[in-house]
Amino acid sequence: MPLRPRDAPPTATLARRIEDAGLNASAPPQQAFVDGWLLRLSPGKAKRSRCINALQRGHLPLDIMLSRCRAAFSSAGLPLIVRITPFTQPPDLDAELAARGWRRFDETLVLAKLDLQAQTLQLPARSRLQPVGPAQYAEVVGQLRGSPPDQIAAHFERLAASRVPYQGHLLLSPGDELLACGQLALEDGLAGLYDIFTPEAQRGRGHALALCQALLQRALEQGSRHAYLQVDEANAPALKLYQGLGFVPAYRYHYRSEEADAH
Repeated sequence: MPLRPRDAPPTATLARRIEDAGLNASAPPQQAFVDGWLLRLSPGKAKRSRCINALQRGHLPLDIMLSRCRAAFSSAGLPLIVRITPFTQPPDLDAELAARGWRRFDETLVLAKLDLQAQTLQLPARSRLQPVGPAQYAEVVGQLRGSPPDQIAAHFERLAASRVPYQGHLLLSPGDELLACGQLALEDGLAGLYDIFTPEAQRGRGHALALCQALLQRALEQGSRHAYLQVDEANAPALKLYQGLGFVPAYRYHYRSEEADAH
């Protein structure tokens, strides 16, 4: 059998596995099913944890489904948002929502690294990679993002309750200054990179590259064969970084909402 080129997209089977792994890793405690649709109702920042994932073709008419979902999100104090992926059911849901005037936003790329290999680490001199627990990680990345306390608390709650354990890491200078941070979520040979962040004063110095190389090496050492991550399609610097690490597009997704200010 011929070898797949390094820049070839993942197979449909691997893309589906990546989608399932991403759903597992982003699961909040607050979720419910409505006729085959997975409703995620976390008050946190990540939209993956406060949206509808339409996983199965249900039996109810679409308007009734949306009405039931609208009530659930309203009770949770959240805007009604639907995540649209290549796996969304029914397949014409995106077109149906567009016809109803629902706004499309936040185009996102899911990238995959098909074959993990030993990394040539380029950590800054005398820096160190420090593992941290979910409470500290949620606080650190929340402060960097300017998240309010309720979103930081929701992030911690989701990390602590996740069935896919997260491994948070801080890249620290010799003087304990934060250079970059990121998390691993490992499941069945797949390594998800999450919440990769560099403080503004440290950007453009290669710290995110060094961090990602170190995380991929740790994933490889724990038996991972492939890696994946999600990135805003408009984030050109991040895309350049991940492509340089050998990540290739797997699939795209976006969101829709009937509310003009949903984000």
